[in-house]
Amino acid sequence: MTTTGDPTTTTTTTTAATTTAPAAAPPADARALGLAHYAARAALESVLGRHGVTFAQQITLRLVAVAEAPFERQALVDQVVGSLKADTADVQEVVEQLLAKGFLAAEASQVRITEAGQEFYGAVTGETAQISARVWGGIPAEDLAATGRVLALVTERANAELAALSA
Repeated sequence: MTTTGDPTTTTTTTTAATTTAPAAAPPADARALGLAHYAARAALESVLGRHGVTFAQQITLRLVAVAEAPFERQALVDQVVGSLKADTADVQEVVEQLLAKGFLAAEASQVRITEAGQEFYGAVTGETAQISARVWGGIPAEDLAATGRVLALVTERANAELAALSA
């Protein structure tokens, strides 16, 4: 083998896998709670949008779907108003929309879920259960329990603040 006066240089680059310690968990605060809420809600609304139903309609329908008996219409409206912090007239309109879609049926002062409503609720629940399993899966039970306690306390305190502001 003949070589020229110039040496041949081979450069070998080795890429080593680097690992970094996980970042410290961010503190639980209003921003973290909001980000989690809106991310989860956006995932749900993407499913609901494919079915032509709004978030408020799904929340309202769920209450009737899981009830063991027909729901007093005003009690349903009051519960949704309390949960979503929505205007009473807006929630009454949501009930009307669900009646018009054929998902609810009115019987005197009560509403009940129809077969079409139950089929819709089952389909959406099936789709969202898969998303929920991916989102919540693998989180240790003790972390979920602690989170549940904190969220319940935050909800209680925020509701008290809202009541004080409304007084």
